Amino acid sequence: MMFFRKSNSSHADESVELQRERKFQELKASLGPLSGRRLQYCSDACLKRYLEARNWNVDKSKKMLEDTLRWRSTYKPEEIRWNEVATEGETGKLFRANFHDRDGRSVLILRPGMQNTASLENQMKHLVYNIENAVLNLPEGQEQMAWLIDFTGWSLSTNVPIKSARETINILQNHYPERLAIAFLYNPPRLFETFWKVVKYFLDPKTFQKVKFVYPKNKDSVELMSSYFDMDNLPTGLGGNATLQYDHEDFSRQMAQDDVKTAKLWGFDKYQSNGFGGAEVAPEPESLASPAS
Repeated sequence: MMFFRKSNSSHADESVELQRERKFQELKASLGPLSGRRLQYCSDACLKRYLEARNWNVDKSKKMLEDTLRWRSTYKPEEIRWNEVATEGETGKLFRANFHDRDGRSVLILRPGMQNTASLENQMKHLVYNIENAVLNLPEGQEQMAWLIDFTGWSLSTNVPIKSARETINILQNHYPERLAIAFLYNPPRLFETFWKVVKYFLDPKTFQKVKFVYPKNKDSVELMSSYFDMDNLPTGLGGNATLQYDHEDFSRQMAQDDVKTAKLWGFDKYQSNGFGGAEVAPEPESLASPAS
């Protein structure tokens, strides 16, 4: 005779949606009262991204979020201004594209063959600035960005050091969870395979699934890329029909305008005329709309 024991879990019959709402409320309550920048950063959408990144495990999500809050309190990514990283951007090795993908995501174009500096610290500061800027320019309701990596001019001499690649992945995965929707690596040379065999082990399974290799002669990979992008927007170096001419002066003017938006978003414009400098006591934000969480 078989006996069936009733589940001890009071949540056994909950729908996935209800379970997630319960876990979201649990995480929110566990953080306690928030103020200033922490309040602005920890939006509902932000908490859900951290939960998603840790498969809705509340304890792991809380630890991840607390690690990010500590990082942001010392690194102060929202205070970085374009004039601090402009030298890194002179060659257009990393910049926000002037188009979105088909779902309205901001697009970052990375061209490792255009590397022009050697300081890992400054390179990571430039990366963080661009990620924050991509988030700043997301349309309402869109939480993610797309990365396009163009290997034009790439060689072993211009290759990103393993240490740089690891730090890039660390920042993206640990402090901007679920911000990346897709990353296309366009036509990487055969030599890149050796580099990739090492770098891929730094990626968590969720991020690994978002990395797609695209080869011009591989029809399936090209079709996948065109499902995300209007080919008339994509530059020829990425298989599209548009001419890409990175103009550093034009881009710098655009970033200066975005720096004003950033200062207003985080409340710095009320305290600092130059938009940066970093008060120890964070001002209360003017708006809770779309911080770079």
